[in-house]
Amino acid sequence: MARVLIRGSGDVASAVAHMLLLGGHTVVVHDVALPAAPRRGMAFADAIFDGSCELDGVRARRVELEELRAAAPGGDEVLVSVAPALGDVLATVAPAVLVDARMRKRVQPEPQRGLAPLTIGLGPNFVAGETTDLAIETQWGEELGAIVAQGATKPLGGEPRAFAGHARDRFVYAPVGGVMRTRAQIAQRVAAGEVVATIDAEPLRAPLDGILRGLVHDGVPVAAGAKVVEVDPRGDLTKVFGIGPRPRRIAAGVLAAIAARAR
Repeated sequence: MARVLIRGSGDVASAVAHMLLLGGHTVVVHDVALPAAPRRGMAFADAIFDGSCELDGVRARRVELEELRAAAPGGDEVLVSVAPALGDVLATVAPAVLVDARMRKRVQPEPQRGLAPLTIGLGPNFVAGETTDLAIETQWGEELGAIVAQGATKPLGGEPRAFAGHARDRFVYAPVGGVMRTRAQIAQRVAAGEVVATIDAEPLRAPLDGILRGLVHDGVPVAAGAKVVEVDPRGDLTKVFGIGPRPRRIAAGVLAAIAARAR
């Protein structure tokens, strides 16, 4: 089994970490100290803020570099690092696999081939054989979770999936850059027009009635245009906590890619 370093702590990265750990791999997650991950009920991101958290029966724990050096193979928890330099984490973990699961849709990823024996990129803008060794398709459709061995993944496109007739209108995007402030919680019920957060002096209002499925953590800096709030009109807590169907299929693709390379 492999030692895997995953970049990112959002819902997709966390689904990958969860599935790989249960598959017997040793898993380390690396992210910034203040990640702007909205779907925190579906992710390991809160381990960064709270020291630890649990996702579908798997625990993640924030650790310092020294503890990563001493980590035994085949552990029963995901270890999370916010060390500033990726190079320090790579040198400490010495991963057999590096997975870029940051899901930065509009950012061109830097070349990462050679940083580990196997590198895998998730989402648009990755080119298998150039930026990473392999890529995984992350766009909804029949090819979701497919392994791309050569060439580019699909470009960013399409609208968000609709829930109870609401698609893009269930999201709130940061009107300005600044620090997110909120006392609201994931799964909290909100009414349309209710102020759920602020960025500097700008109020962020719930776009419709429902429960908060996405909410960037209090005190996190966000860029203008970033997705910071998501309201789910269905009001179903099982859709707010745990691994979602899309992240699960992407994670299965990563697991299959690692298994295929190991043969």
